[in-house]
Amino acid sequence: MDFDGMRLFFKFNRQQRAGVFFLLVVILVLQIIYLSIDFTISEEFLTEKEQWLSMQSEIDSLKLRKGNEGNIIHPFNPNYISDYKGYKLGLSVQEIDRLLAFRKENKYVNSAREFQEVTKVSDSLLNTIAPFFKFSNKNQDNKQTIIYRKDFDQKKTFKKEKLVVLDINKATQEDLMKIHGIGEALSFRIVKQKELLGGFVSMEQLDEVWGISADVLFELKHHFKIDALPKFKKIAINDISLKELSKFPYFNYTLAKQIITYRSMNGNFENIEDLSKIKGFPVEKAKIISLYLEF
Repeated sequence: MDFDGMRLFFKFNRQQRAGVFFLLVVILVLQIIYLSIDFTISEEFLTEKEQWLSMQSEIDSLKLRKGNEGNIIHPFNPNYISDYKGYKLGLSVQEIDRLLAFRKENKYVNSAREFQEVTKVSDSLLNTIAPFFKFSNKNQDNKQTIIYRKDFDQKKTFKKEKLVVLDINKATQEDLMKIHGIGEALSFRIVKQKELLGGFVSMEQLDEVWGISADVLFELKHHFKIDALPKFKKIAINDISLKELSKFPYFNYTLAKQIITYRSMNGNFENIEDLSKIKGFPVEKAKIISLYLEF
């Protein structure tokens, strides 16, 4: 074996020896750091993370439960469903119009089958909503409605007084505060909403006021009505500017801009159906909105 030849592989010059020495120092320092520092995740950190994940899971569960509760259908009399209620149930505009036309003749449906004959709804939709139908007692006046509501206080008894029904558009803040459940703040918001719109055209608009519960809404509809459409200046939808249109309560700035852009590209709107083609338009409120517009 040639040991002299192998010795050449282990012969280093001064610079190479310095490099090897520096490399050994670096390795030694890294080894000391590795042995000195604890790189394991502390138990306290893991506990906090588990608690956070548990809390987040509970929040997600509550959100899901709340979303499901919003889809619950409560018993109702199909003779008295509004446009919005019909839309939420899945009825088309034509099906709702057929029912409203039938009711204008002072007629009432008394069974699920009769409801389908009038509205022409599909069998699948009828099977979904029919179990929630609650009709009035046929032995009583046909106009009597079975209404499901909570009693504010079953222990209290109130003296019977003659009910005076007022026009909601003429009601003052003091008139509204006479209703159980309506205080100064809520009555103020109702009056401001009325002034902002120029007047209510449907009692269903009261549901848009922030803070009104189902019980308070029932009381309002029991004590107030709309005798006639209020007199206000209608919006000239084909002439109005973007700045003015964005002030309309039912149109935010984004929707108003889309309406103006659509008008400039396609010409004037002829009816509410043209407007409903625009993305983001609140179709379920189309009939109410149309009463504020001028084509």
